[in-house]
Amino acid sequence: MATTPSQSSKPPSNKELPLDDVEGTIGAAVDITTHDEVFGDIKQDGPNYRNVGWMGAIVLLLKSQIGLGVLSLPFALMTLGIVPGILCLVAIAAIMTWSGYCVGVFKLKHPQVYSVVDVGEIMFGRIGREVFAAIYCIFMIFVVGSAIVGASIGLNAVSLHGTCTAVFVAVSAILGFLLASFRTLGKISWLGWVGLVSIVSAILTVTIAVGVQDRPALAPQTGEWDKDFHVIGQPTFLQASSAISSLILAYAGVPTYFSIAAEMRDPRLFNRSMFISNAIITSVYIAIGTVVYYYCGQYVASPALGSAGVLMKRICYGLALPGLYVTVTIYLHLPAKYIFLRFMKGSRHLNSNSFVHWAVWLSCVFACTAIAYIIASAIPVFGSLVGLIGALFGTFFCIGLMGAMWIFDNKDRRQTVKTLGYRALFFMNAFLVLLALYLMISGTWGAVQDIIDSYNADGGQSAWSCKDNSNSV
Repeated sequence: MATTPSQSSKPPSNKELPLDDVEGTIGAAVDITTHDEVFGDIKQDGPNYRNVGWMGAIVLLLKSQIGLGVLSLPFALMTLGIVPGILCLVAIAAIMTWSGYCVGVFKLKHPQVYSVVDVGEIMFGRIGREVFAAIYCIFMIFVVGSAIVGASIGLNAVSLHGTCTAVFVAVSAILGFLLASFRTLGKISWLGWVGLVSIVSAILTVTIAVGVQDRPALAPQTGEWDKDFHVIGQPTFLQASSAISSLILAYAGVPTYFSIAAEMRDPRLFNRSMFISNAIITSVYIAIGTVVYYYCGQYVASPALGSAGVLMKRICYGLALPGLYVTVTIYLHLPAKYIFLRFMKGSRHLNSNSFVHWAVWLSCVFACTAIAYIIASAIPVFGSLVGLIGALFGTFFCIGLMGAMWIFDNKDRRQTVKTLGYRALFFMNAFLVLLALYLMISGTWGAVQDIIDSYNADGGQSAWSCKDNSNSV
């Protein structure tokens, strides 16, 4: 059978690779993968880890981004003002697109990479691997924790606080464990479609609802009311830092890109998927954030799904709940997969269906779930938790690390390449490293202060609380 041009050469990460890289294209009769730099020898009777096409990758990339961050966008724009907010959003989108491009290039140069932990080992040796492993797993599990909080808010909203919030948190953690127990991204990529449709339909519904209502749900329902819409906001330094951190979290799926690229049939097509997904994401973010803030003004809720009244809040959260659980699933699956690979690397059980294989895998998923549950119960303030994750981890992994990766791979060219373009790229990436450090410090300070203020506020959220968290702003 004749092969297409993309089938004529082999990617560097495999000895033999099934190059039916476009899902649904003609002619997929090819040999299965026999060896992979990450997953080792892959057998016919074991899990096929390399089974994500470039269109499936788009869905996984979209779902890794569109989730928690978009729910806090209108509140961040309210804090910054519409013009500075949109400018910051576009700037962050450009930086994250460059970071995504760096991921695709770095993966092809270093085919043994599965996660940012492997990047740490390549750049800084064994110490770098262990430090990055700890930070990566903590980051992912914190995202799971915030998604569990979001899901508990949704269950409270739909059920009109049908039971103690701590119960909803526990139920969400258990469901996340069950869904994340699928062993390969290829088998849960269909969940990406479910989650994407779920979240997008929910935010589109709330956007339309706030546009047709006389006033937002949190505004006074009788008499005069002031939208207090700001073209340019007047936040304090800490408020602005926390808002920018929330914008960063809206794109903080970048660390998952390595794992998605590693499980693609042809990693050379990763950047195609990434550019398409980032264009879609940025368009959705600007539209949703602008419209919701314009109609709600100072009365926008965080998460934004609570901005349109009790009935619409129940409808929107009903639509969003599958997407929130998909976020839990993906971000729980990835750190568990990394820990599993560390335990099983070089073992015959890695690519088998043995009892040892399943026992280790389920133990990894359970351990990550338990830690995420504790985080969700201890810090039940959605907006502040989102800001903390974006500042503490998103800046490091999504901005600073990607700039450092480019410098690492191109440092030797400083002696031979004297072009203006190379110098501009070098200084740009050095600036990104410094920018990430600044945003990490300022954003974390702001987010921690927000959490303290919430605990101290009259009627604020507290750890392991039974209080209805769907009414918080």
